[in-house]
Amino acid sequence: MRALARSVIINGRIKTTRERAKNARGLVEHLISLGKDGSLSAKRAAYRLLQDHSLVSKLFKEIAPKFKDRAGGYSRILLFGRRRRGDGTEMALFELSEIIKEKKPQAKTHPKKPHEIKEKEELTPLPQEKPKPAPEEEKKHKKMEITDKKKAHKKFLGGLRSFFRKERDSL
Repeated sequence: MRALARSVIINGRIKTTRERAKNARGLVEHLISLGKDGSLSAKRAAYRLLQDHSLVSKLFKEIAPKFKDRAGGYSRILLFGRRRRGDGTEMALFELSEIIKEKKPQAKTHPKKPHEIKEKEELTPLPQEKPKPAPEEEKKHKKMEITDKKKAHKKFLGGLRSFFRKERDSL
């Protein structure tokens, strides 16, 4: 349960079984209540459960302040309609009700729309298309693609091919 609680504090949400989510809910809500308290003894109690100083500081500085106006119900369990394939256990999404959204740096800036461009700014020309290769080069590329497809194969049942060989079955 401690591992589930740690994962919820780190990620904000986890995918787990319904039973595990129900069992971990009490621990996570207790940790958030300790975070709302903010005293030294509460930090020590949270550290006893989490065993990580960075998680305790994240709990007390980032997560608990989001729940300062809420009296309870810090987490929620959303059931999936599907069951786990192996054993048929119901799966659930266990998340904090106030999901922590971290801002990610934007790598690319979106181009401006034509009506947003000022008169001084000029439109950038569209990139030129690459010239098409000669027919002989196209044939070479196709042959290379075909050989690549033949070489690439998927693992059979997670690499259990050796257990299902025909030579062994014929004995």
